[in-house]
Amino acid sequence: MTLSQPVIWLIIIVLGVGTFALRFSFLGLLGSRPLPPWALRLLRYTPVAVLPGLIAPRVFLPPEGATSPDPTLVATALVTLALGVWTKSAIWAMLSGALTLTVLTLILA
Repeated sequence: MTLSQPVIWLIIIVLGVGTFALRFSFLGLLGSRPLPPWALRLLRYTPVAVLPGLIAPRVFLPPEGATSPDPTLVATALVTLALGVWTKSAIWAMLSGALTLTVLTLILA
């Protein structure tokens, strides 16, 4: 199914307006008011919920035409998770993941 150019632009504009409305509802309308403690507590967990949702499909789903996930990505994710839990530092977890991915890619290439 091929979409015409005006339909694609309409979709882009509608998604842009929707994104703006969603962000404005929090930042524009509620930005100057203090949030209740329960809302602040829930908002602290947003990155913890979003990041695995973005990363997990890339790591655990096999690439196109493959029958199993890429062992390099799985090992990198496990090292990153382990260092993140051990050090309780996002920076050290990300650096260890980047280093692990680089080393395993160079070794296995």
